Amino acid sequence: MINLVFTLQSLLAWGLGALALGVELWALIDAVRHRAAAFVAAGKTSKPLWLALTGVATAIGLVWVLPGPGLPGLGGIASIAAVVVAIVYLVDVRPAVRGHGRPPRQRGSHTGGW
Repeated sequence: MINLVFTLQSLLAWGLGALALGVELWALIDAVRHRAAAFVAAGKTSKPLWLALTGVATAIGLVWVLPGPGLPGLGGIASIAAVVVAIVYLVDVRPAVRGHGRPPRQRGSHTGGW
């Protein structure tokens, strides 16, 4: 019975970590896609700082989810801080940056029509 509880707890922790990693990756990819000028125009912190913050958050999320020693001692605190950084970006910075221009389109991308 104790093994079953431990297994369920481990699976739940891994699932939450994987979900957090997805949010952190979303924030990082979105920050990469927007122009630096949009961050300035929106009155937000610079793009390089947000890239660094979301990049470190994603790295912490990877370390937390992948098997291995993890982050002894600071794992829980670091993973919570990483998710908070990603959520702050997605809730506060992303809407402001999106309002100041779209990310550049990929070559060969069409908007429709002939």
